Amino acid sequence: MIALAGGFLWLRGSLPQVDGTLRVAGLDERVTVTRDAHGIPRIVAASEHDAYFALGFVHAQDRLWQMEMQRRAGAGRLSEMFGPSSLGTDRFIRTLGIYDLAERSYEHMTPEARAALDAYAAGVNAWIDGHGGALPPEFVLLRHRPEPWRPADSLVWARLMALQLSGNWQEDLLRARVAARLPAERLRTLWPPYPADAPTTVVRDETAQAMLAATPDILQPRLASNVWAISGEHTATGKPVLANDPHLEFEAPILWYLAIIETPNLTLSGATVPGVPFHLLGHNGSIAWGITTTHSDTMDLFVEEETGAGFYRTPDGKAAFETRVETILVKDDDPVTITVRQTRHGPVISDVLGDRADGLILALAATALDAEDVTAQAFYNMHRARDWPAFVEALRDFGTPQQNVAYADKDGNIGFYVPGRVPVRRAGDGTVPAPGGTGEYDWVGWVPFEELPRIENPANGLIVNANNKVVADGYKHFLSAQWPAPYRAFRITELLAGQSRHDIGDSARIQADVVSLMERDLLARLEKVVAKDPRAAKALEMLRDWNRSWHRDRPEPLIMAAWLVEIQQELLDGAVGELKASFPVPRPLFLAAALSGEDGWCPDSCGTNLAASLDNALDKLAAAYGPDMEKWRWGDAHQATFEHRFFRHIPVLKDLSRITIATDGGDFTVNRGTFIPAEGRPPFAHVHGAGYRAIYDLADLDNSLFIIATGQSGNLLSGHYRDLVEEWRDGRYLTLSSTRKPDGGVLTLAPAQ
Repeated sequence: MIALAGGFLWLRGSLPQVDGTLRVAGLDERVTVTRDAHGIPRIVAASEHDAYFALGFVHAQDRLWQMEMQRRAGAGRLSEMFGPSSLGTDRFIRTLGIYDLAERSYEHMTPEARAALDAYAAGVNAWIDGHGGALPPEFVLLRHRPEPWRPADSLVWARLMALQLSGNWQEDLLRARVAARLPAERLRTLWPPYPADAPTTVVRDETAQAMLAATPDILQPRLASNVWAISGEHTATGKPVLANDPHLEFEAPILWYLAIIETPNLTLSGATVPGVPFHLLGHNGSIAWGITTTHSDTMDLFVEEETGAGFYRTPDGKAAFETRVETILVKDDDPVTITVRQTRHGPVISDVLGDRADGLILALAATALDAEDVTAQAFYNMHRARDWPAFVEALRDFGTPQQNVAYADKDGNIGFYVPGRVPVRRAGDGTVPAPGGTGEYDWVGWVPFEELPRIENPANGLIVNANNKVVADGYKHFLSAQWPAPYRAFRITELLAGQSRHDIGDSARIQADVVSLMERDLLARLEKVVAKDPRAAKALEMLRDWNRSWHRDRPEPLIMAAWLVEIQQELLDGAVGELKASFPVPRPLFLAAALSGEDGWCPDSCGTNLAASLDNALDKLAAAYGPDMEKWRWGDAHQATFEHRFFRHIPVLKDLSRITIATDGGDFTVNRGTFIPAEGRPPFAHVHGAGYRAIYDLADLDNSLFIIATGQSGNLLSGHYRDLVEEWRDGRYLTLSSTRKPDGGVLTLAPAQ
């Protein structure tokens, strides 16, 4: 017991010093770091260099393990810590070569932006080098000490995020697999609209399946968000309100970290990402901005044709593959060497399959693999903008992933721009793998910045985006063939239009709204089912009387969710067989079309399929929650689950580090409650949603509201590891004003003498 107590006390030495004075090399002048009761730092510095240095220091204090995981994932170096179990991920990442691309991005940036990255790295290293106690528990358990932080370590996170937020190539492969089993009219129902002139390149089903299975979890697409801007003509203060809540996969700690920076020439408040020196979301005292994902198609797969050993076909004859050798170090095992091939389109990702590629040569073209990308520089310049023209000019550097950026300023302006590189294709739209040798489907340029979608001070005084389509029919450029269902956007617009004057409290209520409009499209069809027994009749009656609110204390959301999963799986089973597992999340637009009797999706009659799927759903729910439907609760099944990426694999620590809480919402509510049925977890676990919410009051930006989902600290021993989760769940917020009480400590960082 004495040894255990001693070990615990020693590990507590990994917690940050938050009071007193620390002397550190690399600072020009003293910096004050004041923390509030939740550990949120306010950094006051005499220069931008010292502010970025201090941000790197406090990020390392609170989230060093998260930062280490991100940079090693982006460098393809996880196997050095975890052994052979991470080889698949490292092979894929090394094939993409994104760490090398991050290093090249740094070289293309302005001296000022590079200086910010350098100062931040120096701050991270000052904590690593100067911390005399234990490192965070993950480092201790793995007996691992972090290497010095480099600017490319900050930039590689952006590459990973760009690949994740624009990961449509996995959907392209899935579409190719399904296309081999379905006629075109059914394909258009599943992926409306499916282009009639799409290339018909055939990818062997087994190879496509293997390619999808080989995709690392860190590259799986997980993307959504809400943003709206209200002009002063519709607010109580006469100044704009801007609200934003980006939706990403849940993890512990959450991706976001709240921070305030104050220097004589720069003030920033909002959301940072540990490892990155630039605020991704927030305000600078004059303007505020928020971001959603565009869902543009900026990745294409090309099937290359080998024309002899070491060569492939191009429109100008054969060309040699570019090759490089990568050596992956593996903990407790021999190093692994791989040879990476590259074509004029991009890296040959099918090579990660080895012999399983069966001769397929699949190259990935992606804006996220652009060596000259300087998106981080765009954020650096956005922070310094004081008006809409300067903000738009900063967005010129925004390359990848394409995003929707909403804007509001103290002068009363609101705006919306969709920056980012989007390819112009010679033919096709990239929705399925295309032949690479002919040049017919090649990228021939980028959509000009001036021709990207934009809005400035719209006549109705409202801007709303919830990942819905951002261009009107007839827009001259192709952005995407697939846009998420517009239910969240409809609901936000409905609520905003429902009153003439708004304040930040109204936007807070909208962010917490859990009424789903999806049922308007579906219930009319679902209710036509003829109940087989009193239980089914009771369930149908409950759904008819339901107010469509996905509240955790109600049974109806659970019945609806289970029924939608069952009916979709039943409809797909007869059409695509085992591929139905690739569609775990209900697609309401598909279901509405299929249940209308279109294209013969119902194997029997739609009524028969609906009745059978309802019975299956009720059977499963009764087995899990008992026979009394009135006692079922959505919150019993729908719990936000934040897993620690390392501790989840260790007994005892898995349970200690996991954060769970019953939540409201569904996949199509403004308060997003996405569930993705998958093996190894409860079918309706809440795994994706708004990890950060903010509402910016342009009448008084100190009055703006913020919240993140878990807590500021990534250290399991910290009181700030999970102290915000209930506030987040219940729709409560914090302010980041300069007048907050320093309840969490005042630390002075002083230059070393």
